Amino acid sequence: MNEKLRLGIPKGSLQESTFSLFKKAGWEFRMSSGRSYHPSTDDPEIEPLLLRPQEIPRYVEQGILDAGLTGQDWIEDNASQVIEVTELTYSKATLNPIRVVLAAPNGSDIHSIKDLQGKRIATEYVRLTERYLEKHGVQAQVEFSWGACEVKVPELVDAIVVNTETGSSLRAHNLKIVEVLTVSTIRLVVNTQAWEVDWKRAKLEDMAMLLRGALHAERLVGLKMNVEREKLDETMKLLPSLRNPTISPLASPGWVALEIIVEERVVRDLLPKLKRAGAEGIVEYPLNKVVY
Repeated sequence: MNEKLRLGIPKGSLQESTFSLFKKAGWEFRMSSGRSYHPSTDDPEIEPLLLRPQEIPRYVEQGILDAGLTGQDWIEDNASQVIEVTELTYSKATLNPIRVVLAAPNGSDIHSIKDLQGKRIATEYVRLTERYLEKHGVQAQVEFSWGACEVKVPELVDAIVVNTETGSSLRAHNLKIVEVLTVSTIRLVVNTQAWEVDWKRAKLEDMAMLLRGALHAERLVGLKMNVEREKLDETMKLLPSLRNPTISPLASPGWVALEIIVEERVVRDLLPKLKRAGAEGIVEYPLNKVVY
């Protein structure tokens, strides 16, 4: 089969986290040079293209790309008609959604969207911002900005609409969040024509399952331990697991091996409790994928 799935990968701040997620899911992407828009991949059925996430919804809708990963915020901004295969909750530095927010200087008289009447706003989200203003009956001048919106306030504009993951950049520029326009996560999207091709649809469904599995595994770890049978009930009461733990007899009479999957954040407190309850040989191990 010579036909390939043309897949848009977000360039910029999401690039490394996306490559890392795909690697855990089973795909390897490599850059041949810093300027290349064509990463290499170990999957001969995929032709990846590295593009700004702002552009991906439009190219998918037009059929230039079969599918791509982009933010729901850019799908909304472009008003793109695409099919969503799955939602993937990760961002540049965390596994959290991003927020698209209206921000203004601390100490300014801008406290809500209504206070933007007749004022100037800089943003990359021109259409999304204009629709939000229209929804609230506010007339303001919205100008496109090629990023770095924070430095324009208050000398050049009165407020900005930007995306934020942690809010640290806004705080560093003495800005406050006035309103949240939308909360956005990454979406794997496809156009109608590609979705009707059986092998592409199956490929994307498999990809979605494995990417979700890799994301689920980010917050989880496995624990193995040996427990005396007479202490098993006491140990079991401590275990917050996805399902009932796996219990297997050991060669030593009166002992069992116990294995569970838990959220990594609880291990710090859980492991000492397990040790005090009598568990021995406790091993924590990372997970690549957890498929529900």
